Amino acid sequence: MRKPKIAGDAGSTRVLGIDPGTLRVGFALVDRAGNSYTAVEYGVIRANGPLPGRLQIIFDALTALAARHHPAVLALEDVFFGKDIRAMEKIGEGRAIAKLVAAQHGMELAEYPPATVKLAVAGNGAASKDAVARMVTAAFCLAEPPHPADASDALALALCHCTRGTAPAAATRPRSRRKKWTSRDAERLTARS
Repeated sequence: MRKPKIAGDAGSTRVLGIDPGTLRVGFALVDRAGNSYTAVEYGVIRANGPLPGRLQIIFDALTALAARHHPAVLALEDVFFGKDIRAMEKIGEGRAIAKLVAAQHGMELAEYPPATVKLAVAGNGAASKDAVARMVTAAFCLAEPPHPADASDALALALCHCTRGTAPAAATRPRSRRKKWTSRDAERLTARS
């Protein structure tokens, strides 16, 4: 197994991507060195039982990840306004835990709406979860797509942060008739979410 670079090495940054929740939290640690990206560790934190206990499990697991890997940045999925208020509440609680861990470990916070992540990783702000998983698999040269989708989404969040303002995530990025995407296009797609 490759020895991970430490965040703060010359030219490298370690990003912790989090797909928040209160039952399952996707996480991904990604190193960026120039235009090179390496998935250091990724997976899902699973929590069962009453909500306060689940939040403690998530907090402890994220704290351990941060202490072990020393990420410089937390890339977090922004709130998606949907019809299910209860689901939004649960995601908000998971986001709060991630933000607390980031603050305690001195991480920079970067938040991205789902459409922005999809646009950055798959070239389409309305891409399916399968399309995002395929692009993440290609970008990190993984043998198979990460499972469950929470892990894939966390890798996509970290990759989105790493690639903002740089080249596309993978050479196999889908082609578009558009010559160039602008920040206005991303805002328009984000507004649809």
